[in-house]
Amino acid sequence: MSKIDKNKQIKRESLLETAFRLFTSKGIQKTSISDIVEAAGVAKGTFYLYFKDKYDIRNKLIAHKSSEVFKRADLALQTTDLTELEDRVVFLVDNIISQLVEDRTLLGFISKNLSWGVFKNVLIEAGDDSEVDFYDIYHSMFGNEGRYDNPEVMVFMIIELVGATCYSTILYNEPVGIDEIKPYILRTVRGIMEMHRITDQTGKGGGN
Repeated sequence: MSKIDKNKQIKRESLLETAFRLFTSKGIQKTSISDIVEAAGVAKGTFYLYFKDKYDIRNKLIAHKSSEVFKRADLALQTTDLTELEDRVVFLVDNIISQLVEDRTLLGFISKNLSWGVFKNVLIEAGDDSEVDFYDIYHSMFGNEGRYDNPEVMVFMIIELVGATCYSTILYNEPVGIDEIKPYILRTVRGIMEMHRITDQTGKGGGN
């Protein structure tokens, strides 16, 4: 990476982190672009080199933060000796839940948009290959996997389940707390994968 590109990346990351801090402390509605650039120590013109408006930076932040969550979970997975795909997916889900429990501010910001953050693909649209592409993780796990019917839909459903359930149970303890409901989440993840498993010619495989 050239010095110019590195400086651009530093400025973009500074804007992202500054916006995140202001959005989560003041709220998006009460945060202006002027607030962001002043706190980041850059010119307003610099902001528009990377983002259209404050809602654009919010959307990219959701994708950026969601990407980081999945990257940390994937790195943790690499330290295990798990080989079965179902066990690996459940491990990722468990790790993601733990991250969201530890950082409620992040969960509140992402809200129920965890799946949107990774499937919307705004990172690729931004043209910033320094970001973690969720699809790299997805393809590393499912790229050569032929046992599941439409695995992308299956993964989307799992992430939707995790994002929505964690938001309500972690932040509001509704209908119960996360510790009580997590075993059911993990069990449901296994159930979703079972239902999407393609039945082979011997009759073994997914449900009806």
